[in-house]
Amino acid sequence: MSEMKPQVYKDDRPAEYFDQFHESARKGVGWTYTFVRILVSLPTLLIYRVRAIGTENVPRSGALILAPNHFSQMDHFFVGLYLLRRKVRFMAKSQMFGPPVLTYIYKHGGVFPVRRGHHDEKAIETALTILGQEEMLLVYAEGGRSRSGKLKEVKPGIGRIALESGAPVVPVAIQGSEKVRRWKRFRFPKVTVQFGEPLSFPSEQAPSRERQLEVANEIFAPVREMYEGLATRNER
Repeated sequence: MSEMKPQVYKDDRPAEYFDQFHESARKGVGWTYTFVRILVSLPTLLIYRVRAIGTENVPRSGALILAPNHFSQMDHFFVGLYLLRRKVRFMAKSQMFGPPVLTYIYKHGGVFPVRRGHHDEKAIETALTILGQEEMLLVYAEGGRSRSGKLKEVKPGIGRIALESGAPVVPVAIQGSEKVRRWKRFRFPKVTVQFGEPLSFPSEQAPSRERQLEVANEIFAPVREMYEGLATRNER
């Protein structure tokens, strides 16, 4: 069993350092995305025996927000494994940007940072730009990875993005990834991903924080319901 590193909640690097990643993400993705998807998909499928439910709920085109729970750094691979017709774009905590190889992959694979410990308007701007390009964006409703093995409370950010973009939102439950970091020798967890029916919200500019949080909770309610259903089913 691997020990979890302590989390760093503030990134003190200047905001200007991250401009390059936002600029690249707004231009789209290239061959790096496809290469990494091919490289990672088969091992992910075989090792974690990923099963997907409800992929027909994911529109094949148009602006779309995917809203999953978040336990593992593998979650975006789990979500995208069966969505071969579309590219999954996502925002990641800024601390992930730094190591040369991974940073190159993130930059050219369409990933963009959220500067931890700061009010990062640029991340919101990039998210809205990507959705304005009719792309599919993954946003973790809890705002970060849960380290307790239980679902966290939602953050208002996903509510703001949903309201200001007017893009439909597909709730996504990922069950089993909470065990990815704590797997026993040669006994990897089985992961199930369930896509719920799309939710739509009338577009609102500059919604209040209370309104953002209200919508965020509406989005996450079916995630909780699906997750609990999967957990109960897989315990049998």
